[in-house]
Amino acid sequence: MTINRIFVLAKNVFQEVVRDRILYIIGFYALILATAFRVLPEFAATTEDKMFLDFGMAAMNAIGLIVTIFVGTGLVNKEIEKRTILMLIAKPVSRTEIIVGKYLGLSAVLAVLVATMTVIYLVFLQFSNIPHPTVSILIAAIFLFLQLSLITSVAITFGVFTASLLATILTFAVYLIGNITPDLVQLGRLTRNPGMEHLTQGLFLILPNLSRLDLKNDAVYGLQALPDTAALMTNAGYGLLYSVMLLAIASLIFSQREF
Repeated sequence: MTINRIFVLAKNVFQEVVRDRILYIIGFYALILATAFRVLPEFAATTEDKMFLDFGMAAMNAIGLIVTIFVGTGLVNKEIEKRTILMLIAKPVSRTEIIVGKYLGLSAVLAVLVATMTVIYLVFLQFSNIPHPTVSILIAAIFLFLQLSLITSVAITFGVFTASLLATILTFAVYLIGNITPDLVQLGRLTRNPGMEHLTQGLFLILPNLSRLDLKNDAVYGLQALPDTAALMTNAGYGLLYSVMLLAIASLIFSQREF
């Protein structure tokens, strides 16, 4: 059964990543927060609460991104380079199932990472008596997971047909540009150059608009009330749909490769 095969593949990826001690990075995150809590007051005695709120979310984002890119680009590429892919495709499993299974396996790891780091973050805020909008932080963490899952699909897609190093560079570039695509469109209009406007519009249409999944500022600076539910659902659906589209492209490319 397809679902059972995908589950087995996802479980194997999850266990393999955990076996590589990737989850020990959670302890590193806690150490970073503890250090920041002691150091930040030395630099900004009056705004350390906001700085700590901002730093905690930014560190969570950075750690999740590092894991996503470096693990995600190697999920399929490593199998190809080591030729172990021959053993995998010889089994009664389709190449689409391989792609989906690996995506879900890494997504499960990211879910554990983000959930655990969020709990650690909230514990620090609680014991430090730092005022914080808990609901906004939880929503931002959920959307951080969606953003990282989308980047996982980008990493897998590049990893299917490029070398690991190039896939890593391209995935990181997509992340950087994806967070500023609306600004790129505005920049293109300001140049009043038709060619530049078409280029920025093309990038906006092709690349994922990751800013739609970035709610860190809402969590840090803001909003005690829940954001608009319809907007949240739309943005979450956008992230999921984009991930599905990329996985379909990755599956198509992978199915055409000869080993």
